[in-house]
Amino acid sequence: MSRRPTPSRLAAVGAALLVTFLWSSSWILIRWGLDDEALAPITFAALRYGLAAVVLGGWVASRPGLRAAARTIGARDALRLGLLGLVFYAVTQGAQFVAIDNQPAATTSVVLSWTPLLVAGLAGRSLSESPMGRQVAGSGLVAGGAWLYFSGDLGATAAGMAAALVALGANAGSALLGRAVNRSTTLPSPVVTAASMGVGAVILVAAGLGAEGIPTVSLRAWALIAWLAGVNTALAFTLWNWSLRRLSALESAAINNTMLLQIAALAWVFLGERPGTLEIAGMLAVSAGVFLAQAAGGARSAVPRAATRRSGRR
Repeated sequence: MSRRPTPSRLAAVGAALLVTFLWSSSWILIRWGLDDEALAPITFAALRYGLAAVVLGGWVASRPGLRAAARTIGARDALRLGLLGLVFYAVTQGAQFVAIDNQPAATTSVVLSWTPLLVAGLAGRSLSESPMGRQVAGSGLVAGGAWLYFSGDLGATAAGMAAALVALGANAGSALLGRAVNRSTTLPSPVVTAASMGVGAVILVAAGLGAEGIPTVSLRAWALIAWLAGVNTALAFTLWNWSLRRLSALESAAINNTMLLQIAALAWVFLGERPGTLEIAGMLAVSAGVFLAQAAGGARSAVPRAATRRSGRR
């Protein structure tokens, strides 16, 4: 008999879906910033995550409990948070901005849709999470549906595909690393997010200044950056880290892949990109794959119950 999802797990699923909607809307805002405001991609990413890190750092500093928790960060936690910041923010997000700048966003979205398959293949070795057959099948449907949706001319470029492949590898790695960090630490989610994002932001700022120089940013561009930083980044990544403590890496990756559907819907509404028959079939396949992976009830984990309870505390 299968167990019903606990309220905590249902809340984590809802939070993760909300985060994916915010991230999906980011793709539209990023396209506006790159095209309409002529922002350079790495600089754009640096401004977004740099401002978000400042917002989160201020929040942590203003809350006595969070300040006290931040002071308990030891050398081992600092190393893991620094590595998470490098992979999850600097490499993944920086490469994604470069890919979107060099080719259609849909093409990059297709490449990133293969993340669940990479996570499924690697989670057993790195996290001792052995995915169920239905989860693997669901991940296959997600990836197959993504390719069906964009079965026509993808408009790929060499630079865009190279950046997208880097983002794919880093995205899969960050899914595994984020799960490992969040399940093994007692630090609150805001502290984990602020610390790791701060490291990633510093790297992005340095890379942006070195490669693209000091930017000229309009008032409208600052409004886009402020929304992306405060809502789609600071709030969204905090909620995402919270959800990672209650969902397996494969489940999180599968939910993250619903962005393919959401980006398509937002592009239809705001960019006039109406999907055809094959695209609709692809969306249905992605939806079925996500449901199949989620309905499997979570990957089997070798983590002791005591450790699971400890890592689940906020």
